Amino acid sequence: MTDVSANNQVSPALSVVIPVYNEEASLDELIQRCLGACGGISGTFEIILVDDGSTDRSSEMISAAAEAQMGKVIGVLLNRNYGQHAAVMAGLAQARGSIVVTLDADLQNPPEEIPALVAKIQEGFDVVGTVRRSRCDTLFRRAASAVINKAVQKATGVMMHDYGCMLRAYRRPVVDAMLQCPERNTFIPILANSFAHHTAEIEVSHAERPAGDSKYNVGKLISLQFDLLTCMTTFPLRLLSVLGTLIAALGLAFGGFLLILRLVYGATWAAEGVFTLFAILFIFIGAQFIAMGLLGEYIGRIYHDVRGRPRYFVERIVTPSLAR
Repeated sequence: MTDVSANNQVSPALSVVIPVYNEEASLDELIQRCLGACGGISGTFEIILVDDGSTDRSSEMISAAAEAQMGKVIGVLLNRNYGQHAAVMAGLAQARGSIVVTLDADLQNPPEEIPALVAKIQEGFDVVGTVRRSRCDTLFRRAASAVINKAVQKATGVMMHDYGCMLRAYRRPVVDAMLQCPERNTFIPILANSFAHHTAEIEVSHAERPAGDSKYNVGKLISLQFDLLTCMTTFPLRLLSVLGTLIAALGLAFGGFLLILRLVYGATWAAEGVFTLFAILFIFIGAQFIAMGLLGEYIGRIYHDVRGRPRYFVERIVTPSLAR
């Protein structure tokens, strides 16, 4: 499964890309477990740790591991925090393997599942996703994930059941296709599925985070959902037109109803309906603000994309082997 690149370097069979942000408490265990899991797979491998602007000792630990492991561990250090998916794209840009596995650094998805993903993708699939068994997350996280997964299934037509799990495997052509996409706001599992012909899922275990806290607070989760929604479909824009038409029709019908009642019961009764008219006005104003907000989300993303700025800036690549 190995390949030889144009600069005569032997490409590994497997690349494991892991975004890291303030994970010093679990980083040593992560690296050792990844080395153990990948060492049991036939063929060469590389583990690419992308430091996403950590403020703890994560970058120093990644650099030390890269120096100690002689090419098995590669450190990609970004100059600041760009977000999980941008960090993964930075890792994909450095990955050379014919199979690429992405993994979170928090150890909730055990690295020991990597061989199962590799075995599945070798059956001929382009993308292999995972479904977490007995999730060790809060009820809020599980409920939000269920809603989003259903929405993605409807929008993309690809019936994967756990788009929130970063533990996934991709073939080289899918990775190359993703790297050609310049948009800044992207959701990697959905982007990969848009280029995949054959996809599959396997069940994987899920554990409690051994150390540290989740880096996704409510604000970041909401931002991620907006990225997910706007990167995969323009359905909300179409829905706005439908809702606007329905609201306008209801407003006209209710206006006609009030006019009839005024003619039947007189002007005194009509004056008493002023607050009802105010309520209707507020409904219209609320609908307009919702519409403008959604339009603003799309326009804002267009604005960021047309400027053509890079998703991330790599400050340094740490590897004792020859420069790429």
